[in-house]
Amino acid sequence: MRILSYNIHKGIGGRDRRYQLDRIIHVIEHENPDLICLQEVDRNVRRSRFDNQPRILSKIFHMENSLYQMNVHLKSGGYGNLILSRWPIISHHHISIKLKKKKTRGAQIAVVETPEGSLQLVNWHLGLADSERHWQVDHLLNHRLFLESEGIPSMIIGDFNDWRNSLEKADFKENGFHQITHPPSRFRSFPAYMPVGSLDKSYFRGNLHVREARIVKSKVTKAASDHCPLVIDFHLNGNEPS
Repeated sequence: MRILSYNIHKGIGGRDRRYQLDRIIHVIEHENPDLICLQEVDRNVRRSRFDNQPRILSKIFHMENSLYQMNVHLKSGGYGNLILSRWPIISHHHISIKLKKKKTRGAQIAVVETPEGSLQLVNWHLGLADSERHWQVDHLLNHRLFLESEGIPSMIIGDFNDWRNSLEKADFKENGFHQITHPPSRFRSFPAYMPVGSLDKSYFRGNLHVREARIVKSKVTKAASDHCPLVIDFHLNGNEPS
């Protein structure tokens, strides 16, 4: 099974500042993921031609199992997180991870019924301040809506904005999570045209086997967004091939 996480920057190139959603579509299509977790997805905003990006992407990838969480509201629309799945989403929640007067942030919690069993999936985009991110992780891991699916394999993925990788030991290891995107030097994803920071990360807990994880770097990813996408191939519940 394959999952892709991508901060698409509203479909606007990180260097040329041009809105071309087709470039994002090309990148995702080339990887052919089963699960897609996106951040900074626009809906009805002038800069992206008032496109309904969640609807467009859902139709193009033929994924009717779609969840959109608008976090930042603008004049006529806004932007946020999007989960697309080839498989049924049997439960889902959208929670706020906004700290005090900081920018509005959100996390999507979904239980996906994959061919290999249930997976609890979290898609999010964390804040810019270190203390804010630590609070956000603690808030999620102790949230009743996250804990209600305890016992099944969990994967947390997205734009962590964790330049120094400070969340790994202090927050995730203490709660039984393992980082997939380790060491950070192998997973530099930002800025896309010359990646130096490992911002796009993933952690898992439970019976989950990772076959391969990588940052996608190509001529198109350098132009399409300000981040490169993260792709992970994995199996659940001992279903990995021998």
